[in-house]
Amino acid sequence: MSRIKILPENISNKIAAGEIVSRPASVVKELIENSLDADSTRIIVEIGQGGRSLIRVSDNGTGMGRDDALLAIERYATSKIFTDADLFSIKTLGFRGEALPSIAAVSRFTLETRDSSSETGTRVVIEGGKLKDVSEIGAPKGTLISVAQLFFNMPARRKFLKTVGTETAHIADTVTTIALSRPDVGFRLIHNEKTVKNWTPVPDPFDRVAEILGKDARNELYPLAFGDESVSLSGWIASPRITRSASKDIYVYVNSRFVKDRIIQHALFEGYSGKLMKGHFPAAVLFLKVPADQVDVNVHPAKNEVRFARQNRIHGAVAKAVSDALTHAERGKWALPEKPVKLPHLSEPDTCFKDPEKEMFPPLTDFIRSGNFSTPSFSLREGKAEKNVVIQAEAEHPPAERKSADTGQTSLWEKKPFGDLHIIGQFHGTYILCESAESLMLIDQHAAHERIFFEKLKRQYQEGQKASQSLLIPEVIELGWIEAEAVEKFLSYFEEIGFEIEAFSGNTVVVKSVPALLGQGEVRSLVLEIAEKIRAFDAVSELEKAMDECLMLTACHCAIRANQQLSFEQIRTLLHQLDECENPFHCPHGRPIRINWTLRLIEKSFKRTD
Repeated sequence: MSRIKILPENISNKIAAGEIVSRPASVVKELIENSLDADSTRIIVEIGQGGRSLIRVSDNGTGMGRDDALLAIERYATSKIFTDADLFSIKTLGFRGEALPSIAAVSRFTLETRDSSSETGTRVVIEGGKLKDVSEIGAPKGTLISVAQLFFNMPARRKFLKTVGTETAHIADTVTTIALSRPDVGFRLIHNEKTVKNWTPVPDPFDRVAEILGKDARNELYPLAFGDESVSLSGWIASPRITRSASKDIYVYVNSRFVKDRIIQHALFEGYSGKLMKGHFPAAVLFLKVPADQVDVNVHPAKNEVRFARQNRIHGAVAKAVSDALTHAERGKWALPEKPVKLPHLSEPDTCFKDPEKEMFPPLTDFIRSGNFSTPSFSLREGKAEKNVVIQAEAEHPPAERKSADTGQTSLWEKKPFGDLHIIGQFHGTYILCESAESLMLIDQHAAHERIFFEKLKRQYQEGQKASQSLLIPEVIELGWIEAEAVEKFLSYFEEIGFEIEAFSGNTVVVKSVPALLGQGEVRSLVLEIAEKIRAFDAVSELEKAMDECLMLTACHCAIRANQQLSFEQIRTLLHQLDECENPFHCPHGRPIRINWTLRLIEKSFKRTD
């Protein structure tokens, strides 16, 4: 008896569905792409319970007659390709002929459609891949597809679906991604009979791009333009000042198809070379037009990967266009000052360490006009209008002699690993040079200050000491759909570390209060980073990890930066505060705070000893 058998059609259909339909958002993507291929100008997506109970996509496209409607649900039935040559010159979003039969195989599926040549429409009902009914109905021109009870006949797959909020967020991101590429089409997303988002058609693509990337990027977007016989490139990239902690705001479209391509993303980063901090990602929307026979879109069942015939040319074009756009934008903003500006003089008396509770610095414009440049490049105070950096000189009670202000216990260090060092100076305004009896030490001032703030914030959180400041004007921040759902899970816990954040509408939140150590100028970027980082955490089982991530990011935004000059007293106080930390040798992210070269190692490097 033969051991090899032909799979039954229902099994092969489920296997195909597993490749194409991984979650409700996959269904939405396939159905919207079909609608766009049918020349639709209005697409409505309705979902119930995050797509678990219902997904309904309706459009005003060309529609189908009865015969085409019946053929459309057969595997490998398509109106897009007919020959081998067509397969290597794809000009449409869909072409495989697998989407509808695969979706119908794992749901209760209904297709209603009518083309302009028919007086009546056609309804096709399929349940779990089995045709149940075909009937004639009254219907407007276009197509409506309902997908109910997705994976009802595949309980193993259904149990792997995430929460309603998470699946809704994935669907919203999918619709957003497609809407970004088609500003001429109106899209509406409805969840549980409530409109979540409505994109009306816009004549200027920039309006759709600016709406989706957010208010913080709108005035910081630079246009791209490049073209030759092999590729044309258009779109917008954000200023290096507008960054994200993940790549979620990088949108790449090849011939109107959204793709995830490492070649293009690498080229994008090369164009930003030297302008982005490590671990930060730009916001960008890139539209590439490539001759259809020069790009293979038949690489992955989900059609989100492509292969270029001339990938080096594509890479070079993107990198050059991005670099040129950034250079042109920055040169356009450059202007010589009308009068020479007096630079800081490090030997002048230091005024950075006044009591933050008693001393309020004047606004920045008054400060500049006064000619008092004794503060190197930032203010060290807890005022509401400026960045807060707390390094206070304590002449009356030097750290080496006092007890811990938080615990009332004598420090565990008999000798101060940092406080007893002899300070030499700063290197590049970023690293503190010190020496001990037997070694030369280099200290990363940002990493050190970040550790100090992290432990301070962590203590306050553990002891229930909420230290926050109210914002004079609440900050309204628009998040991504998944990020908004993540933030909503942690709203009550944010209050314990000094944030007061409220859900506003859709994926928008309002920030009313922030930790007292944080400057108001950092609010938007910090909340965006927190939202991106905690999206993968569960509010119950991973609460402590999520809160640690929030505290680390807050400490990072509070800490002094690289390229900031410090006075001798500021450095001395920083070193003493570092001695009070439980872990003074690594920043909260694990980077080393100091590098040590022993005298023996230095002498050996100079060939003074063996």
